[in-house]
Amino acid sequence: MIQTKRIYEPIQESDGKRILVDRLWPRGVSKEKAAIHEWMKEVAPSHELRKWFHEQANFEEFKERYRKELLEDESKILLVKQLLKWAEEGVVTLLFSAKAEEKNQAVVLAEIIHEMKNAGGGSSK
Repeated sequence: MIQTKRIYEPIQESDGKRILVDRLWPRGVSKEKAAIHEWMKEVAPSHELRKWFHEQANFEEFKERYRKELLEDESKILLVKQLLKWAEEGVVTLLFSAKAEEKNQAVVLAEIIHEMKNAGGGSSK
């Protein structure tokens, strides 16, 4: 199961495997307090796309551009598949620092993982 959550929210046992998907480390959060299992900054939007999104604030266009970045890069596809594998094994929480809880890269990434799972792109059991 995949879920998303702001890194500033309290840690819960139901978070499962906590994966930070921001390119930059969140302000004011120590590594100990974050309690992450992994920091996958490689799946975060590129610096250029992140900057563009902050300037344009067009989420639908951001989604398209971010999907393209992820799905046209074999190394990023492998990381997304790793997230899918973990999600098939238990709960995975994609952590982000953005204030917009419904319009950020973690939401898009979770959608992609759900689509891959429904298309049979995960590991076989």
